[in-house]
Amino acid sequence: MTTKKQANFSQHNLRSTKSDESYEQQKILAGHLLVKCLEAQQVERVFCVPGESYLAVLDGLYDSKIKAVLCRQEGGAAMMAEATGKLTGRPGICFVTRGPGATNAAAGVHVAQQDETPMILFIGQVATHMRDRDAFQEVDYKQMFGTMAKWVAEIDHPNRIPEYIQRAFHVAMNGRPGPVVLSLPEDMLVCKTSVQPASYVAPVLTHPSQEQITQLGQMLESAAKPLAILGGQGWSAEAVNQIQQFAENYDLPVACALRRQMLFDNAHPNYIGDVGIAINPYLKQRVAEADLLLLIGERLSEMPSQGYNLLNIPQPKQKLVHVHAGAEELGRLYRPDLAINASPSAFCRALQSLTPIKHSRWSEQRQQDRHAYEGWSTSFQKQPGSLQMGEVMQWLEENLTENTCITNGAGNFATWAHRYHRYQGFGSQLAPTSGSMGYGLPAAIAAKLNDKEKTVVCFTGDGDFQMTMQELGTAVQEHLGIIIVVIDNSKYGTIRMHQEREYPGRVSATTLQNPDFAELAKAYGVNAYRITTTSEFADALTAIFEEIKVNHAKPQLLHLIIP
Repeated sequence: MTTKKQANFSQHNLRSTKSDESYEQQKILAGHLLVKCLEAQQVERVFCVPGESYLAVLDGLYDSKIKAVLCRQEGGAAMMAEATGKLTGRPGICFVTRGPGATNAAAGVHVAQQDETPMILFIGQVATHMRDRDAFQEVDYKQMFGTMAKWVAEIDHPNRIPEYIQRAFHVAMNGRPGPVVLSLPEDMLVCKTSVQPASYVAPVLTHPSQEQITQLGQMLESAAKPLAILGGQGWSAEAVNQIQQFAENYDLPVACALRRQMLFDNAHPNYIGDVGIAINPYLKQRVAEADLLLLIGERLSEMPSQGYNLLNIPQPKQKLVHVHAGAEELGRLYRPDLAINASPSAFCRALQSLTPIKHSRWSEQRQQDRHAYEGWSTSFQKQPGSLQMGEVMQWLEENLTENTCITNGAGNFATWAHRYHRYQGFGSQLAPTSGSMGYGLPAAIAAKLNDKEKTVVCFTGDGDFQMTMQELGTAVQEHLGIIIVVIDNSKYGTIRMHQEREYPGRVSATTLQNPDFAELAKAYGVNAYRITTTSEFADALTAIFEEIKVNHAKPQLLHLIIP
C-alpha cells in the first residue's frame, strides 16, 4: 500500500512499484538504509533527542548494532557527538529534529567548527511538498549553518543516501576537519529503495615531502632558541608518542595551544606549558623571543595568540614552520618560512627520519623553560574561605591516575585544571577551544562511553553546569560512573571579572541564585556531596573512589562552595 508521503515522491521519478514480490521484499525504508550506511562506516553510537521528523531512522536503529544514546537537550547531544569526534578522529554522529531541535544543536556544531572536529549532524526536515511555505518548524539549514559547517546539504532522494553519507564522512575528516549538516525530509525517509550502502571511508592523510623534512632539520640546526607549539586535530596516541620522541632527540622545548595540553605529556621535562588564556608571562615572552617556531596542527587564533598579538600578522618576526592538514590555513594569517601541508599524525611519523641530535645550547634553555613552567603550575595563593582550590588540585594530582580524562566547559573555574593539572596522554583532556559553556558534562559522558574503564572527571562551574546539567539524566540512564566537580561561587565569574575591571562597583546581571546542586543530583539518582572545606573534599573523593570500586556505573558529584 502506497502511503501519502511515498506518493509525494512521484515527482522524483522513483522506480514504480513492481508486482514482483521478490523485488519488493528486497526494498527497505530510506530511514533504514541511512542506518545501514552508518553501520558501514563502523559507527558504534549516535547521540539524539527524538523527533517525529525522523521516526524512520529511529525505527532503523531498533534492529541495528548502533547504540542510540538518548539525550535531554540537543545542545548536549551535539556536544557529546563533537567530543566523540575529538577522541576517535572519526565523525561523532548526532540526530535532532527540525526547527527548535536544530537551533539547540547549533551550540555543538559551533564547537566542532572552531575546534576543527569531525562531526555529522542529521536534522529531520519538513516534507518536500511543504518546503518554502514556512511550514511547522521549517528552517533553511543551508542559510542557518552555511558559515558554521564545512558542508550543508539536504538528501532529497533515497537512492542518493549512500552517496551523501560517504561524502559527509570524507568532508568531515579531510583537510581542516569540521562539522557536516545533512537534513532529511520526513517523506523521503519513508520511501523504499533497494540501493546498497557505500564502502567505509578512511581519512586521506597528507604527508610532508622528504625535502621539507630535510629543510626543517636544517632550520633546527641553525636555530638558537627554537620552540614547538602543538594543537589542532588529526592526532593519535602514536603521533603523540612520536612527537615526544622527536622532542627528546633534539632536546626541543614543547608547548601546547589552548586546551590541547593532552598532545604532550605535561610531566615530561621537555614540556614547558600551554599557550592559552591567562598564559604564563614567562612563556609569552619565550614565544616572542624564539628564533624558530614549529607550529604543528595549530592555527594560533585569537585566544592562544593573545588577541593576535603574539605573532606579527602577516609576517612573524620569528622564523615559522607551519604544519597543517588544511592547505587553506597555511599563510592565511601568518606567512610561514616553510609551509607543510600535512596531517599531524603523518608529519610526526616523518620526523622519525631525522637524525637525533641533542644541542647543548638548547638544553640549558629548555631546562630554564621547564623550571619556569613547574613554578607557574605549582604556586598558588591562599584564597578567601575554608575551601582552598589550590589544595584541592594538589590532592587531585596526588590521587588521580595518569590516564584520567579531565573535561570542562568555559569559565574562570577552568583555570584550575588548565594551570595545575598534568595532562598525561592522548585522550586525557576534552575542552572547547571555542569557549562554549556547558561542554564539560556532555564531554564526560562521551568520554566514558568511549572507554568504560577510564576515570573521567568533569570540572564545571555553577553557571557552566546549568547550561547542560539535565544531561545528568543521560549519565544515570547510561550507567556511567563519571565524577563531576561543580565549583560554585554563585556568579558568572568570568563576566563579573571583566565587569569589575571595566565598570568597577556596577554589578549587573552576573549574580546567580543557585540550587543545592548536591540535592538536585541526588534527585537524578547521582551519589552527591556538598563540600564547604578542603578536608571535606579529600574525604568525599576518597569515599567516591571506594564507591566506584564497588559500583562503577553510578555518577558521582561534588558540590564545592567557594566565596
